[in-house]
Amino acid sequence: MQVLTNTKFETVAFQWPAGFYSDGIHIGLRRHKKDFGWLFSKVPASAAGTYTTNQFQAAPTKLTKLMIDQNHQLQGLLLNSAIANSCTGEQGWQNALQEQAWLANKLNVTPDLIGLASTGLIGAQLPMDKIENGLPQLTPTKSDAVTYAVLTTDQHPKTVCVQCELSGHLVTLTGFAKGSGMIHPKMATMLGFVTTDAQVDGDVLQAMLSANVDQTFNQITVDGDTSTNDMVVTLANGLADNPSLQAGTADYDIFNQALHYVLGQLAKQIAADGEGATKLVECNVTHAATTVDGQQIAKAIVGSNLVKAAIFGEDPNWGRIISTIGATDADIDVATVDIEMNGILLVQQSLAVDFDLAAVQATLHDQQIIIDVDLHHGTASGQAWGCDLTYNYVKINASYHT
Repeated sequence: MQVLTNTKFETVAFQWPAGFYSDGIHIGLRRHKKDFGWLFSKVPASAAGTYTTNQFQAAPTKLTKLMIDQNHQLQGLLLNSAIANSCTGEQGWQNALQEQAWLANKLNVTPDLIGLASTGLIGAQLPMDKIENGLPQLTPTKSDAVTYAVLTTDQHPKTVCVQCELSGHLVTLTGFAKGSGMIHPKMATMLGFVTTDAQVDGDVLQAMLSANVDQTFNQITVDGDTSTNDMVVTLANGLADNPSLQAGTADYDIFNQALHYVLGQLAKQIAADGEGATKLVECNVTHAATTVDGQQIAKAIVGSNLVKAAIFGEDPNWGRIISTIGATDADIDVATVDIEMNGILLVQQSLAVDFDLAAVQATLHDQQIIIDVDLHHGTASGQAWGCDLTYNYVKINASYHT
């Protein structure tokens, strides 16, 4: 195990928590790659979710939200890539209900314990014959195949696994996500899933997830577009047999820290794998008037097309950064802004400083670029992640339908 400094949890190799099973297979939704899978717990699990704010919310997203909102419990999720089942009208909704019924029957549970997640092309109906024929092929495995079944233009799955002790009980948290384009989440992200064998009440889990998503997934952007299918779902089946988590306890703090880490790692992996991206861009804002201001500025900087293009071109054009700051409605002092790029000071008190251009450009060859902004205007901070804007992004999205 790799022990992380100043934490009470450890990163470990990918593994499912006790009682969780999954599978991922190819059923012909895509030409060759895995495109269909499931994730389930052998017992009902506490469930929490956050969802896209796009008004054209897809049928599977609506259905999963409806199920979780009822009593914060789920036992199984059916997932597919290639087809989003979004903007598909009443037929799309009925198809979602049929999928739910089929999986409930396979797991011998009630339909209200089943959720769905789809990603892919908007406007296409699901080929229900392929879904029906694919379901019997899904088996309960401990493999990571399902993490491949949800990919679209992603280069690879995003995964993270950590373990911690809660009152002497070993607890595992395992997360995976997909996301590469149409990434500008509001209240959720692309598709993200976290499983844990910790025992935690659904309402407590929901509050914890919502707070942590605001600081992680909601602080990434690839292209400024919010998908119709975005969501994050967290399932906790309690099989670690720890005392149920309560706010204000040491166990709660440890688990919350571990969950924040899992969500943060998945978010950064998504930003790094943005369509066509060659660089992960991190922005840290300090001494902001409020946390909202700090987060707004950080996300605006990593989301600026001009900043993203400059990073791709390895050009330390700080004018694009400071103009982006000024374009927000955050409370700032226009005379006190400092800007650093990869630790090299470019701007002090909102004025240019002499810096070694070649030295800065040399650091911009790296795969991770860090922009630090000190506003000198308060005690709050903010952080966000994005990626560069490349020629390949346009190429990928110019032919996405095909």
